[in-house]
Amino acid sequence: MPSTSPSRITRALIAGAACAALAALSGCDSGGTGHHADEALGSKAPAQPEPRKQQTDGLPGMPPVLDPTDVYAADRPGKLSPVVKDFPSRVYVPNTNSNTVTVIDPATYKVIETIPVGRQPQHVVPSWDLKTLWVNNDLGNSLTPIDPRTGEAGKPVDVHDPYNLYFTPDGKYAVVMASKDRQLVFRDAHTMKRVKTVPVSCAGVNHADFSLDGRYFIVSCEFSGELLKVDTARMEVVGRQKLDFHGAMPQDVKVSPDGKKFYVADMVADGLWILDGATFGKPVFLHTGKGAHGLYISRDSREMYISNRGEGTVSVFDFTQDKLTKKWRLPHGGSPDMGGVSADGKVLWLSGRYNSEVYAIDTRTGEQLARIKVGSGPHGLAIYPQPGRYSLGHTGIFR
Repeated sequence: MPSTSPSRITRALIAGAACAALAALSGCDSGGTGHHADEALGSKAPAQPEPRKQQTDGLPGMPPVLDPTDVYAADRPGKLSPVVKDFPSRVYVPNTNSNTVTVIDPATYKVIETIPVGRQPQHVVPSWDLKTLWVNNDLGNSLTPIDPRTGEAGKPVDVHDPYNLYFTPDGKYAVVMASKDRQLVFRDAHTMKRVKTVPVSCAGVNHADFSLDGRYFIVSCEFSGELLKVDTARMEVVGRQKLDFHGAMPQDVKVSPDGKKFYVADMVADGLWILDGATFGKPVFLHTGKGAHGLYISRDSREMYISNRGEGTVSVFDFTQDKLTKKWRLPHGGSPDMGGVSADGKVLWLSGRYNSEVYAIDTRTGEQLARIKVGSGPHGLAIYPQPGRYSLGHTGIFR
């Protein structure tokens, strides 16, 4: 465990505050608060709470924070935006070596289509307005749009070195993680025209997540073992630090439900770096498993799933207990990488980076539900649609 524990939040406070915020938008079902062995923690809505009046001073222009104690309050099971509620549920898998996107029907676990795209597609990224899926063709220097309503691919848009893609919480800008160019490139979120280029001195910018108020975001630099803190409105790097581990390779980044901590997976250190986002102080470390890579939050904000790509396992971190509670092992091994959680919270979908396959995992039991063959080098898989009002990018970070 880390030497300095993140702030503890009671289970009741998280459940109560999140549901109160949602009630203002769409109502909240009442029900029992107990958990049973056959219930998916990631799919059960919190119980009815007392209303909260606290507000957060967010980035100008961003949608209001629903719950200052839970960044993920809009991501409850089945709470789909009107924009996406009629979209068919699909799993989109970019195959980096095959230059294709495999499309899977999650209801049947069957491949229904293979879409040719540009060279070395890395991630499938939902747009801020939820209307488009952008395929990041890194070496093809382009973004291929996919209409999630029809599944049809459109004309590629020229964007240089789009290893990964994020969106500012106000919906104004796309942030291209130009890894080889050593740049953060702010572009118009709709036209993708370049607005501002921010050179960085670290190597391999690739993943990020935003603070609860949207005013800054933390970026991982894979090849130099560093982290950056970026001011969203100013579009400037305001902090930089080197991780205290020889050969560190930070990967995915996720903010805690209360917005106070950031978790950064490290595939060489084999675990998570945990740091205070506001102070950007020295992080502590938590070992999870070999090749820690992707981070995904359960639909009730209680747990985080950590894919350990180097050992074929998924670790489960409980935010309320501030500790690892479970480890699920894929039968016959595998290389679980990037993905997301189904809209109902019952299935964790992950690509098998080195095995040309995709895994569907039951979030109640950790049981492997399906192992599906896809193209070569599957990477930033996106299951879509998912709950949330808007997307911050990557394979699906929703608020």
